Amino acid sequence: MRASNILLIVTATTTALMAGLFFSYSISVSLGLGKLNDKEFLNAMQNINREIQNIPFFICFFGTLIMLPITSFLYYKKQSFLLLFIATLFYSLGVFAVTAFVNVPLNNKLELFDLTNTTNASAKQMRNIFEDRWNFWNNIRSLSSLCSLFFVILACVYNSPKTRKIAFDR
Repeated sequence: MRASNILLIVTATTTALMAGLFFSYSISVSLGLGKLNDKEFLNAMQNINREIQNIPFFICFFGTLIMLPITSFLYYKKQSFLLLFIATLFYSLGVFAVTAFVNVPLNNKLELFDLTNTTNASAKQMRNIFEDRWNFWNNIRSLSSLCSLFFVILACVYNSPKTRKIAFDR
């Protein structure tokens, strides 16, 4: 097996892990958090935002961001290049840029919010500022990472020698 094929498989794996993270959060965690009262919700989100900053997350999140364009470059003269390039765009714009320019700033604003000395009214106001916007953009990340994964999987399938033979025998 060539190094480019191994990198394609690793890229597909990290892309799948990120898609799974965002998708599962959208369809379960945010729904469960939505059932909490304002202070409980804000406290839970503060804790989640702190805990997600860990080595496995960073390896997958930034690894995918780095490996997608590298893998695309390695397949530049091949027919699966366009699929990988599209996957790179979905991830770079729909996951990384949204995270960097929307979700992280919201998380930082939430982190500065002092829950120990807040009133119920100010907790409700903070939740109203945070929750719907954060969830909307997380759903964009979920959809974008799933689209990225779809195109990486297509590239893997298309790159398979059996698939190439079938495609070119027609």
